[in-house]
Amino acid sequence: NKPYITPHTPTTTSRVLSECDLYMPNYDKDADMKSVKENFDRQTSRRFEEYEERMITQRQKYKEQRDKDIQQIILKDKVEKSLEEKVEKGCLICGCGLGGGVAPFVGLFGGLAVNEMKKVAVAASTEAGIKEAIKKVGSIFYLEEGSPIPWMNKIHAGNYNDKMSLIGILNSVQNSCEDVKTVGVSLFCDASNSISKSGDTFEFSRNIYRMAANAAEAAGNAANEKLAEMTSVGTICSDPIVISVIVVVTIAVILLIIYLILRYRRKKKMKKKLQ
Repeated sequence: NKPYITPHTPTTTSRVLSECDLYMPNYDKDADMKSVKENFDRQTSRRFEEYEERMITQRQKYKEQRDKDIQQIILKDKVEKSLEEKVEKGCLICGCGLGGGVAPFVGLFGGLAVNEMKKVAVAASTEAGIKEAIKKVGSIFYLEEGSPIPWMNKIHAGNYNDKMSLIGILNSVQNSCEDVKTVGVSLFCDASNSISKSGDTFEFSRNIYRMAANAAEAAGNAANEKLAEMTSVGTICSDPIVISVIVVVTIAVILLIIYLILRYRRKKKMKKKLQ
């Protein structure tokens, strides 16, 4: 008996896609493949939609943040500009106020102060000259140690450096020595009387003239030295009024410099933004 050979018939359908059969039209008719494709398309579309929604949300968020940053930058620039303008105006107003408003008043007040200082200096120099004249005249034949008349009161601001006036005062003292008893009281009168008795009156008068001239010259020099001292730069600068004037002018100059610096920086910043 010959055995019967029954051919094997596969009962399952293979789902393997070959490269050649990938685009065969028979897959379009397959319900399973159609379901897979539809499921794939649906999931892909949903993912694209979700991605697009996320992108829209992110774009909106970035746009809002960008607008917020821009507003902050604009606000900051406005605040800085406003502050710079206020500082500039403040410096300009203060500088102009000090320079234009206070400076004339200070100048007027300073001019009056300078005149007063000159008067004080002249008075001090005159007083120094009078003291020196009294000192020098008093040293003539020991006149200061005793005198029949108050000769010191006769030396004043109008004659302390005039030799003829000093000579006249000495002559009046000498003449008074003859009218009162001055023996042992005034050395000047003792010297005058002794010289008169010896007959050498001319020599005594000549010495008096010479010493009076020296006293007048010394008094004038003392007055000039005191005046130079009182009107020196150090003395003037140590005066409170002069110091106040210097401080006010310095503050005005500093404020004007600050105004110019701020104005230059603001213009430079604006120019940079325009570029």
